[in-house]
Amino acid sequence: MFYQYEHFGKNEYFCKETGRDFSFPPHMHSSFELVVILSGRMEITVGSQNHTVEKNEAVLIFPHQIHSLKSEHSEHMLFIFSPDIVKAFSAKVLSKTPENGKFSLGEHLLPPLLSLEDASSLIEKKGALYSVCARFDKDAVYLDRASYNGDLLQRIFAFIDAEYGRECTQKRLSEQLSYDPSYLSRYFKSAVGVGFNDYVNRYRINAACEMLSNSDCSVLQCALDCGYNSLRSFNRAFRRTLAISPSEYKKRKRR
Repeated sequence: MFYQYEHFGKNEYFCKETGRDFSFPPHMHSSFELVVILSGRMEITVGSQNHTVEKNEAVLIFPHQIHSLKSEHSEHMLFIFSPDIVKAFSAKVLSKTPENGKFSLGEHLLPPLLSLEDASSLIEKKGALYSVCARFDKDAVYLDRASYNGDLLQRIFAFIDAEYGRECTQKRLSEQLSYDPSYLSRYFKSAVGVGFNDYVNRYRINAACEMLSNSDCSVLQCALDCGYNSLRSFNRAFRRTLAISPSEYKKRKRR
């Protein structure tokens, strides 16, 4: 699982993607994500819930929910948008999560969504997305997210993004944010679903995969740049996560 920092959810961020037979591993970000199935079916996991989503059905994923997508036969639209775009809705659900994110999308809502592009006006984006959120909210059942502090979570992710290549520890995090270490540990595990150290390691492995796939750096340099103090510890962590060595991963990507 990794955090998509590029979808940080600020400044009325919006992107639209379309595709077929699409799969994506567990990840999270601080934007809303709307997945609409146009044909076929897709398995979408949100937290501990597994959804089978078919034509004209959708899943609305809230900020900071871990989710993954898996499909061999489907066509979909995917929208990632900042809470700022739907402020009234995001304010209402700020400290809540839906009991079930899957819902049926009325046929009248599809044309406005289909017509949206990255270059569409903000008014068009807000109109279409508010309509979807209103449809979702009509039948949604919400659960309270205990002690949720989205700003604190974003500050933790920002720290990890900046420091993963160095000494990225809970001690340094608590010193920088002026929070008790034990509180941060409990809060992060509750909000994200995995422990801080486990998340940092997954983040580092994700960064290492990107580096091994798209640069000519050596495995040793990759290890050092991603925060590992020895090649041995990097190899062990990489193999434990992906069941393959960094060297073999690099060879396969190059082939």
